[in-house]
Amino acid sequence: MKFLHTSDWHVGKTLKGRNRLDEQRAVLGEIVRTARDEAFDAILVAGDLYETSAPSAAAQELVVQALMALRDTGAEVIAIAGNHDHAATFEAYRPLLRKAGIHLTGNPRPVADGGVVSFDARSTGERVNVAVLPFLSQRYAVRAAELLAGTPADNVGEYDQRVRDILEHLKSGFSAGAVNLVMAHLTVTGGTMGGGERAAQSIFEYHVPATAFGADPHYVALGHLHRRQSLPAACPVHYSGSPFAVDFGEQDNKSVILAVEVTPTTPAKITEIPMTAGRRLRTVHGTVAELTGRAEEFGEDYLRVYVREATRAGLREEIQEALPNALEIRIDPEFAAPVTTAGGDRAIADRSPGELFASYCEERTVEDKRVQSLFARLHDEETSGV
Repeated sequence: MKFLHTSDWHVGKTLKGRNRLDEQRAVLGEIVRTARDEAFDAILVAGDLYETSAPSAAAQELVVQALMALRDTGAEVIAIAGNHDHAATFEAYRPLLRKAGIHLTGNPRPVADGGVVSFDARSTGERVNVAVLPFLSQRYAVRAAELLAGTPADNVGEYDQRVRDILEHLKSGFSAGAVNLVMAHLTVTGGTMGGGERAAQSIFEYHVPATAFGADPHYVALGHLHRRQSLPAACPVHYSGSPFAVDFGEQDNKSVILAVEVTPTTPAKITEIPMTAGRRLRTVHGTVAELTGRAEEFGEDYLRVYVREATRAGLREEIQEALPNALEIRIDPEFAAPVTTAGGDRAIADRSPGELFASYCEERTVEDKRVQSLFARLHDEETSGV
C-alpha cells in the first residue's frame, strides 16, 4: 500500500506581521493535487496543523477544506494534534469529521477507542493499522500513562518512559500480516531542529529515543521537527518536515512531503516529493545601494536584511521602499554599536525566557538545575494550550 506523510502545516502562521494565509492555501493545494495524482491509500498528517491553539476562522476553514479535499481523493485521512494545536478542540470536532470520513485525534486514546485506526488499503486490500500518538505535554504524559498503559503515577518514570509505555500499549493493536504504522508528534533524541519549533517543547525532558518504537512498526511517521530527516532505529523513523519554510531559521530546509510504499513483508520505500508553492525566505547582506541594485534578483522572496552601514535617519524607510518584501531589517553586527544592559549582558529583547530565568537564578546564587527545569515545564504548559 502507499501513503503520504506530511506534518507541521502551521496554518495561520504570520511572519513579522505579514499574513501568509494565501501562501499556505497554495501549499495545501499543492499537497491535495499530489494526493489526487498519486492515488494514495492513506494521508497521515502528523500534527501542528495550526500555528496557534486559537486559530482564526479563516485558518480553520482552510484546514478543514484541505482535509476534506484529501478525503475526496479516496484516501483514508488521519490527523493528530501537535503542540501548537488545541487538543480539546480537535476532540470536539472529532465526531463531526468522522462523519466525513476523516480520523482526527486530539488526545492519546486507548487502542479500543481510536488509539489505532484500522482499514483495508483500497489499492491492495492489505490490512493497515495506524497507532496515533498526539503531542504529550509533561503534565498530560502522566495522566495518559495511567489511562492507557495502566502505569501508576507514583511509579512512572521520566517523560521518555511514559511515552514508551503508551507506545507499547498502542502497538498491542497491531496485527500479523498487516502493515503496522505509528504516527506521533514528538522529539526523537538526536533529531535536528528545523528552526521554527518551540524550544521548550523540544528540549529538556521531551526527548524520546528512537528505540522507544521497537522493531514492530513498518514505518514511524513523525511531526514536530521542521527539518526533513530520518533517525537510525530498528524500524524506519522519519520526519517529513514542514512543507514550507515557517521562519527564517528554516530558509535552507528542504520542503517536501513523503510518499511511502510498504507491504507486510517488504521494507518501506520512501520518495521525497518537493513542495514548490511556498515563498522562499532569504537572509541578505549589503549596503543600501547594493541591496537596492539586487531588488530584481530577490523577486517575491521574503527577506531578512542586514544592512552593512551605520544606522542613520531614514535608512529603514529606504530599504522598505526598495524591497517591499523585507520583513526584518537590521544593522549588520559589524556596523552596529553593541546594545547591552547595565550589567553588560545581551539586551533583554534578544534573550529567551529560559535564558532570562537562568540569569535571574545566577544573580541569586540558585544553582539547582531542577528549578530551571521546573520553570521550563511551567512555561511550556502556559504557552502550549495543552
